[in-house]
Amino acid sequence: MEKWLQKTLVVAVALLTFGAISPSHELWTNLQEKEETNPGLHPGTPPDDFQVGVAERDFEPMPMEEPSSIEDTLISSAKELSYMKFGSKIGPVIQDEFDEVIFPKIEEAIQMTLANSDDVHKRRLAISERPAGNYSEKIFHVFDMDARKDLIRFHVRTEKRPLEGYYFNFHYHIAHDGFNAHHTIGDIYWSKNTPPKWLS
Repeated sequence: MEKWLQKTLVVAVALLTFGAISPSHELWTNLQEKEETNPGLHPGTPPDDFQVGVAERDFEPMPMEEPSSIEDTLISSAKELSYMKFGSKIGPVIQDEFDEVIFPKIEEAIQMTLANSDDVHKRRLAISERPAGNYSEKIFHVFDMDARKDLIRFHVRTEKRPLEGYYFNFHYHIAHDGFNAHHTIGDIYWSKNTPPKWLS
């Protein structure tokens, strides 16, 4: 069979079946054998003159990444969970102010909690996996995996202030005082219109 007809058939089968049926590998093997035995493919160069080899390269070993510290892991997860909580409607509106004003204080609170923990206890710390939706306050909690007890809870509350509009009040609670006191992180103004639900 002509080479061009064979290739056309292979392409046609692939296109018509959307790749569900692949052509037999025998076709390609036969094509390669024919090309290798045909000395007219490379005019002026006899097939015996080809040299095949692997070029030597100096490969530098990639530096091993140090495992990230528990602090880095908690902080990066905290930011990710915060944006998950905000969703696609709230996130873009408050992102700049959150990054500049609120998140540095969240980092500080996490660092303070870790500073009060010994190394063994730090290794048992984890962060909750999913923020609460609708109008719930929970962003994330940092907890002890063995004891299954929260150490610090980060929340955001939607507040409507008369004549001003809606604000997002970021705060946290700590286990030390039984999670009773609100430790304020800061407020971000939304608008006079009701904000969308979290995670939306």
